[in-house]
Amino acid sequence: MTEPVPALVAQRALEYVKDGDVVGLGTGRAATAFVRALGARCRDGVRVRGIPTSQVTADLAAHLGIPLVSLDDVAQIDVTVDGADEVDPQFNLIKGYGGALVREKIVAAASRRMIVLVGSEKLVPVLGTRGKLPVEVVPFGAASCRRRLTDLGYPATLRGDGDRPFVSDNGNWILDCHVPAIDDPAHLERTIVALPGVVGTGLFLGMAEIILIEDGQTLQLRQRGTQ
Repeated sequence: MTEPVPALVAQRALEYVKDGDVVGLGTGRAATAFVRALGARCRDGVRVRGIPTSQVTADLAAHLGIPLVSLDDVAQIDVTVDGADEVDPQFNLIKGYGGALVREKIVAAASRRMIVLVGSEKLVPVLGTRGKLPVEVVPFGAASCRRRLTDLGYPATLRGDGDRPFVSDNGNWILDCHVPAIDDPAHLERTIVALPGVVGTGLFLGMAEIILIEDGQTLQLRQRGTQ
């Protein structure tokens, strides 16, 4: 079943963007809704510069008239708006079902604040509830990483694109690890990124400041430190 486009949270996220801001532009359904909303705001005269996390987002933003810059051009990003595949009660995330996890993490880490847009179905009691953790690897090390992850208890499947491997915008491949409930996400992150050939994981820990949740026609805001 196709997930609904989170239009309410996309519009609400605009409240956190000020004239003159540098805005990190995420990838995926929720992020796309936000980019479209931001494009309409730009046509109304708001001046921002965007840093996209994927070529798909870059193409959409350019089409909508959002000026784009790179991380080479700015010292810091004011706010990043992105979606997530899982959100736990501590604001930790799993991302990367769309394949842009490494660029998304780089942009989020360079941001003063990260705002996450999700439908209520993405809220989970513990990370790993949906059973999948994406891991980006260099193609040369994919087979070795897959064996090591399986040995650790996280059997991995190479993500495909038709009859070929899916290739990220970085030229890398994605291993989708089957995971149980993750009791210690920080430990798992350290363990996986220590494997030679791993570029990054879909674990985004301690990065999100605000979660905007859409449930039908209801919008809920959660902010770190106010729970």
